[in-house]
Amino acid sequence: MSLSKLTAEKKLQALEKAQKVRRQRAEIREKLKAGKMTLEDVLSQVDDDVVGRMRVSYLLQSLPQIGKVTSRRIMEEIGIHENRRVRGLGQRQIEALLKKLG
Repeated sequence: MSLSKLTAEKKLQALEKAQKVRRQRAEIREKLKAGKMTLEDVLSQVDDDVVGRMRVSYLLQSLPQIGKVTSRRIMEEIGIHENRRVRGLGQRQIEALLKKLG
């Protein structure tokens, strides 16, 4: 099965949509870093495509005092695969994250 070729207009629309999503994720990260938003606030928005498609490691690294190594360690302790997205988290994993970081 081959993919259809995108027209120049559709490519531009896709790029604009991707840029908008990246901008929204950056805003969420900034709010987390500044303390204007909590991890619980973000995890309660799992149904939102912007939050739901964000990688858990990317989200954790947005929290103050948590970098790549710490986020990887936390995810290993809880049993979250490094490529897991927020939407793919189970209820127990969410509760464990909130207990550890919330």
